[in-house]
Amino acid sequence: MEQIRVKKSPLQRAKITLSVLVLIIVAACSKVEGEPSQLTRAQDGSKIQVVSTIGMITDVVQEVGGDEVEAIGLMGPGVDPHLYKASQGDMTRMDQADMIFYGGLHLEGKMTEIFEKLERKKPTVAVSRDIDTSALRSGEDAGGTQYDPHIWFNVKHWISATETIRDALVSYDQANADLYKANADKYIKQLEELDEEVRTAITEIPEAGRVLVTAHDAFGYFGEAYGIKVMGLQGISTAAEYGSKDVSELRDYLVENKIKAVFVESSIPTKSMEAVIAGAKEKGHAVEIGGELYSDSLGEPGSDADTYIKMVRHNVSTIVNALK
Repeated sequence: MEQIRVKKSPLQRAKITLSVLVLIIVAACSKVEGEPSQLTRAQDGSKIQVVSTIGMITDVVQEVGGDEVEAIGLMGPGVDPHLYKASQGDMTRMDQADMIFYGGLHLEGKMTEIFEKLERKKPTVAVSRDIDTSALRSGEDAGGTQYDPHIWFNVKHWISATETIRDALVSYDQANADLYKANADKYIKQLEELDEEVRTAITEIPEAGRVLVTAHDAFGYFGEAYGIKVMGLQGISTAAEYGSKDVSELRDYLVENKIKAVFVESSIPTKSMEAVIAGAKEKGHAVEIGGELYSDSLGEPGSDADTYIKMVRHNVSTIVNALK
């Protein structure tokens, strides 16, 4: 028997098409609702991908995040964050990350605009954001930006940074909030003990000899917190050039005050301080390099400065042994 085909009107065809589209949209929405949300991201067995800039931040992220987080650092040992330019690989890592942590206060210089754009897409957190501005050092007087970004040199400021990282992880992954809080509490206790340890160690240096001369003005928070005068050849940012006047002024200070040791930094070439030492020698005053300090980066993996706590201990031990 021949099948009879009924021709549908344009209105009927439009209704059928609309019905099909509605079914597709409903199915798509159901799929989205059934997928893991950000708040339960870690429950599907995968780790939260966290990208951070300097090694000190990466270290804290790993301490607080524990097994739920994969901490990916962009800047390795000896890297200067003030001059760092993001590579294409860095951009890909940040684009694929679940969260991003950075220093803030223009520590990362040219990357600041990148972070501001990423904030619109995903949690992008400056770890310095919760420190009261009244506790921040001015950076403008030392050739930098509004505030000095080297907050980790005051251990109490680094406790604040740890709390900021903890709170951001808790907000993102509430399912593991208790873990992040417990890890942070344990780490903060270690930092509190470190803070007291540093205060005690500095007292071993005779008061008149508590002068720390470094390649750039990164240790200001350290000096304020622990009672030691700090001088740097360059300004707060290594992007600021130093000239012959800076070298001669620092040389004269060393000679007049009989300072016997200066310090080089792992992320800055030693030639700047060698020029100061040579100038002092010409004036009949011997100055030695007291050792290498870690300012803007951690040490190589396996070294005595490959974590934040170990870095602080290395610096303090080096300073005390050279000046006491």
